[in-house]
Amino acid sequence: MAKAAATKAPAAKAPAAKGEAKAAAPAVVSLKQLAASLAESHEMPKKQAETLVNDFVQSLADHLKEGAKIRINGLGILEVKSRPARTGRNPATGEQIQIAASKKIAFRPAKELKEAV
Repeated sequence: MAKAAATKAPAAKAPAAKGEAKAAAPAVVSLKQLAASLAESHEMPKKQAETLVNDFVQSLADHLKEGAKIRINGLGILEVKSRPARTGRNPATGEQIQIAASKKIAFRPAKELKEAV
């Protein structure tokens, strides 16, 4: 009966050898795959769903070019932020360089998205 009471801990995995594959990376989902998923769930042709998704992305880009802030409930906020010119250093030589002013697209996730992930 002592055998039944004793439990073995699962054996620890040995580190992967050079030739062995590592754990699979998370999948990347393309716009085409998103459109196919929407087409299936809304019973519409894939071509029509692809057109809708592409038009949506183009509309987002157009509004961002105009400087608009885009709020998508449940997803987050997209906005263009200006980065002023600044002095930096070349990491290879240590020489000071001037970095030009630029714009970047900032994304702030919504509370619902943060909680879901």
